[in-house]
Amino acid sequence: MVYDFISIMDRHGKDALAVDSLGGGGWGLAPDAPAEGFDAIPMWVADMNFPTVPTVTEAIIERAKHPAFGYFEPTDEYFKAIIDWQRSRNGVEGLTKEAIGYENGVLGGVISTLTAFAAPGDAVLLHSPTYVGFTTAIENNGYHIVHSPLVRDNEGVWRMDFEDMDRKLKEHRIHVAVFCSPHNPCGRVWERWEIERAMEVYRNNDCVVISDEIWSDIILGDYKHIPTQSVSEDARNRTAAFYAPSKTFNLAGLVGSYHIIYNSYLRDRVVAKGSKAHYNDMNVLSMHALMGAYKPEGHVWLDELGEVLTGNVDYAYDYITNHFDGVGVAKPQGTYMLFVDCTRWCENHGSDIDEVLHRAWKVGVAVQDGRQFKAPCALRVNVALPLSRVKEAMARLDKYVFNV
Repeated sequence: MVYDFISIMDRHGKDALAVDSLGGGGWGLAPDAPAEGFDAIPMWVADMNFPTVPTVTEAIIERAKHPAFGYFEPTDEYFKAIIDWQRSRNGVEGLTKEAIGYENGVLGGVISTLTAFAAPGDAVLLHSPTYVGFTTAIENNGYHIVHSPLVRDNEGVWRMDFEDMDRKLKEHRIHVAVFCSPHNPCGRVWERWEIERAMEVYRNNDCVVISDEIWSDIILGDYKHIPTQSVSEDARNRTAAFYAPSKTFNLAGLVGSYHIIYNSYLRDRVVAKGSKAHYNDMNVLSMHALMGAYKPEGHVWLDELGEVLTGNVDYAYDYITNHFDGVGVAKPQGTYMLFVDCTRWCENHGSDIDEVLHRAWKVGVAVQDGRQFKAPCALRVNVALPLSRVKEAMARLDKYVFNV
């Protein structure tokens, strides 16, 4: 490989929530710090323990050499980088500068769209398990979340329940829905027919669709991301889609996402909402980071990352399946997160998820509490680490948690 996904990167003291907040902080969600004698293996917050592609740091350093950082506007090069990236990675044709808009973060874009088309107190449809960021942001703004649970089919694959979606949209008179593609935390990369069916349900209920596609670059194996807006002309016109290089290239701390909204009516409303708080302004270094990430080297780096993450997911899935009796996991098709169901294990051992979590945290396996994602007895496990660290985490879970 061209890039290094093997070396263990020390993030302590480098402003890393994943390691420096253990034992306190971390939005109130961080795991406990490990007991003496165990180092921490950060497997909770969804960022990666790999260095980003060097063209990102090169772009930032090159811009920082100029000593003026005054007011600015995004350049044509910025928009071209996004257009070229979307064409190359997702097969998007006809994307123009006018359809692209800066967002401080995907969640900010979600709320701008939501507040543009619904009033506080209104209901919003989401699938469950549900990303904790959606829950916090939407409820903080006074909306009522209605969940349509994903269900696992006979082969263990998470699926949407289209009849349940339709029933709840009608029952609660919902006209805004949040769609997550690929899905966080379940890791589903939706097939075209699934997105088409979902968009038919939304169309039949006159729903504006907010599509979070921040994970669209992190696709495993031979799966392929299908942009929600690409499945029909109606989907193109009723959907506000949100992307970012932050998840792909580990740039969340730089802050910088973007929307793609083709319909001018939707776009005008969303942009107006985002502008009114005067918070939604780009950082000049964030702009250059995106352009550095979306260079040809970024494509090579991402392809290699996909191979590494696919291997990590395969290893962790096989280990859990073969060694932890009563623990269930669906192999994710995208993202680098595993959603691990401990319900049967806890029942068989007279235990609960709190005991599982604290056993894991005590030995430094800093996994995330699945209850934050509306799952009563689950773990969310980040495997975006060198494989040696994934292997060590599985060994500790084996020895100290599930096979004590």
